[in-house]
Amino acid sequence: MKFTQVRKKMEAENISQAAISAFESTFNSLVAGETGIIPEVTISPAGGLLTVEDDIAPNITQNPSLLSETVVLKLNGGLGTGMGLDFAKSLLPVKGDDTFLDLTAKQVVKMREDFGTNVKFMLMNSFSTSSDTLEFFRKKYPEIADEKGLELMQNKVPKLDRETFVPATCESDPSNEWCPPGHGDLYAALVGSGQLDSLLADGFKYMFVSNSDNLGATLDLSILTHFSVSDVPFMMECCERTENDKKGGHLCVRNLDQQLVLRESAMCSKDDEAEFQNVSKHKYFNTNNLWIRLDKLKEIVEKSGGFIPLPMIKNSKTVDPKDDESQKVVQLETAMGAAIECFSGASAIVVPRTRFAPVKKCNDLLLLRSDAYIITDDFRAQLNPECNGVAPVIALDSKKYKLVSALDKAIPNGVPSLFKCERLTVTGEVIFQSNTKFVGNVSIVNKAAEAKVVPAETFENKDLDLTQS
Repeated sequence: MKFTQVRKKMEAENISQAAISAFESTFNSLVAGETGIIPEVTISPAGGLLTVEDDIAPNITQNPSLLSETVVLKLNGGLGTGMGLDFAKSLLPVKGDDTFLDLTAKQVVKMREDFGTNVKFMLMNSFSTSSDTLEFFRKKYPEIADEKGLELMQNKVPKLDRETFVPATCESDPSNEWCPPGHGDLYAALVGSGQLDSLLADGFKYMFVSNSDNLGATLDLSILTHFSVSDVPFMMECCERTENDKKGGHLCVRNLDQQLVLRESAMCSKDDEAEFQNVSKHKYFNTNNLWIRLDKLKEIVEKSGGFIPLPMIKNSKTVDPKDDESQKVVQLETAMGAAIECFSGASAIVVPRTRFAPVKKCNDLLLLRSDAYIITDDFRAQLNPECNGVAPVIALDSKKYKLVSALDKAIPNGVPSLFKCERLTVTGEVIFQSNTKFVGNVSIVNKAAEAKVVPAETFENKDLDLTQS
């Protein structure tokens, strides 16, 4: 009975049946009282994974003919509100005037030129990012903008009252009644839009999916060839966890059927937290770089009644995110990597950290904009060889540099040199200069109310106090 109201609300917005069915599955998990918790005793660590560097790349003969059957899809629904942006995060300049999408588009164009095949490119946009993104492509890459099926539109789902689970209301701003369904919506969006059937009809078999803010996630021909040869329906790229990754989710094996599954932090009980964070036991995390066999996806969707039954992720919020006194709601979402448990025979491989370089904070953005990263001839962002495989650790004052606008004020004339830096810690507000160089471990402190200029010189293993300067 309860879902009838939800269904009516979604149908009134012309949301596809595939998206409604997927949300109904998640809704039913909520109503049934499922917590989504995966107890430690029910799983085992994932092991025996092949690595790209040692097992795959040296031993595989690349097959460029697979490119004509492959789709590259970038998840592009985020506004980057956490960094103070009100436009698509992928339109943020990262190297000179080039944005994330510039470099991604140039990668696709270069690969098409090098291999003489039209590698298909798609974007999964949201209602928040669609207009800006399509206008960007029309202006700068019209040959891509005009292609069939460039855009896949993310759905939206209703926020639910925390007690009754009926759709929430917000009279002051009805748009607050809706929320994104998480990137697990990829599958419902492909089905509901007709894009999955269209891609299959056009002869596409493989899809590589990644986040638009991860410039390390490029279409790698060795990995694609391995995916094809191994004949698995779904493959996840993982990295080895470090202490810095211990609070994030991990890959594991479900004891009941030996199926690979993802356990996110929200799926772990307090009692199991220590084991969840044991990176020597649970060694791998999901990079969100996924390889999907489209024909196998179609089989699972048909078998499940038009959707993929993904595990529920429940978030407690208020209907108006700016008003803590507004109606208390739950927002239900799913993660696309969680689909690994839906594909029997799914696999995972271990990739180097170079394939996982997302920009989530201003620390990441400063590093990417600096000389610690270079752009290769095929437009990949790559760690400067002078860094010897280890990226500098950047720790900007989190109170001062949460927003991109604050970072831009700190680098009005360019970014300081960081490729010889091991760690840079900044407390307080500063103004960098492009001809300033940091070497080794450098700490800068400014306790004054106004920003202070960092001198244009080389600082090596130094603690610098600018407060009285």
